[in-house]
Amino acid sequence: MNEQPEAPESSSPAATTYRTVELAVATLAFAFGALVVADSWRLGARWADDGPQAGYFPFYIGLVICAASAWTFWTTWRNRPKGDDTFVTRAQLRQILALLVPAALYAIAIAPLGIYVASFVFMAWFMARHGDHRVWTTAAVSFGLPLALFLMFEVWFKTPLPKGPLEAWLGLN
Repeated sequence: MNEQPEAPESSSPAATTYRTVELAVATLAFAFGALVVADSWRLGARWADDGPQAGYFPFYIGLVICAASAWTFWTTWRNRPKGDDTFVTRAQLRQILALLVPAALYAIAIAPLGIYVASFVFMAWFMARHGDHRVWTTAAVSFGLPLALFLMFEVWFKTPLPKGPLEAWLGLN
């Protein structure tokens, strides 16, 4: 019932194991549950004269999250692995980070650059680095997608998205 999928054969050493990941996720889930419990208690987690207070139901959901994650942590800690339980190899982790890091940088760049410029840079970099596309294809898609999003959201839907200094310079704010 608690079987882990077998990792593909690889000459790359393990970056982490299933056990380590399960313990880390259980710890993070417990911290999240504790935050829910604490904030629900701050809001009021009791039954008042007119019914439940604002934090009543979230408080008990947070307790369930804490209990489930504590149980997961305890059972994972208690059951030692019997063999090679590689969760991800170093080569696989490099591939994941090659996608995750640029995506995180894109999300961070939206605030100072605006969504359209950040999207242009993100698309151009991704297509050139990972897509092996021609320069004209990369330029057309990288420019065309933010332009299409601008027309769709700003012009047709009248929904402003985050803009940066380029849009201010062009008078599009």
